[in-house]
Amino acid sequence: MIRIPPGVRLILASSSPRRSELFRQVALDFEVRPADIDESVRDGESPIDYVRRLSVEKAAAVARPGEIVVGADTTVEVDGEILAKPLDDADARRMLRLLSGRTHRVHTGVTVMAMGSAGLSTSTRTHVTHTAVTFVDLDSATLDWYVGTGEPGGKAGAYAIQGAGAALVERLDGSVTNVIGMPLAETLENIRLALSGVGC
Repeated sequence: MIRIPPGVRLILASSSPRRSELFRQVALDFEVRPADIDESVRDGESPIDYVRRLSVEKAAAVARPGEIVVGADTTVEVDGEILAKPLDDADARRMLRLLSGRTHRVHTGVTVMAMGSAGLSTSTRTHVTHTAVTFVDLDSATLDWYVGTGEPGGKAGAYAIQGAGAALVERLDGSVTNVIGMPLAETLENIRLALSGVGC
């Protein structure tokens, strides 16, 4: 897969256990350094522009000299509305009702930033990956069950496809790792390019 050479640190600018697990699955040697930024949506900002901007801001917020930093943000879009992390169980139910029996899109922006020894970016690559996800019809009993699992908390769109939320999904068109929180194939390719760009 990818070997991180001595003297280069790969940093994941995210506290998401799902993104860390994806990196561990492909045996990447990395450190976690969560970015603390304002994730508010700007007026008139599209879901795609939103995740692209946050991925760049997260990477830039934690980058240090001699590092390759990966920042990512995922959101769910339905009818042009951004479904971020639910505020509470009632908000999770609202989101899941919106998704019930319909197809929505999951957008993940990922930025891979290579930092030179002087602390300036030598390259920044950002991509946004899109996946279409169709839910089954959710009745009240299913909603009560799923919200009761506690899984919707902290998840964009109030569900986790890698967990019990898989039971809500009828079909998926695109990258499944994108829905988990990081499109792995595209991210790994940009890490390879960043490594070559710093002479590794």
